[in-house]
Amino acid sequence: MSARYAPGATVRVARDRPAISLGRQHIRTPHYVRGLAGTVAEVMGPFRNPEGLAVGEDGLPEQVLYRVRFPLRSVWDQYDGDPSDTVDVELYEHWLEPAHAA
Repeated sequence: MSARYAPGATVRVARDRPAISLGRQHIRTPHYVRGLAGTVAEVMGPFRNPEGLAVGEDGLPEQVLYRVRFPLRSVWDQYDGDPSDTVDVELYEHWLEPAHAA
């Protein structure tokens, strides 16, 4: 399985649950980054989807997991620290789209 995005790519997190996440799955994508653009910091590889595993399913098909970096100011409006501060969030590929697609 190959990764759709490479380190340095700008991606946007889906606002709503992707079709692959509909059903009984337990959602693992934090609300605070939904709809936000970030930069792929690392491709971590394919893993069984924990959204299905959490409810006793097999977690297949596997999904590529990414570490995506967000500027803290885009995540928390009231953040008054260093403008270069970031937060990394691990997100599965089915939650991501190219930033220009939104």
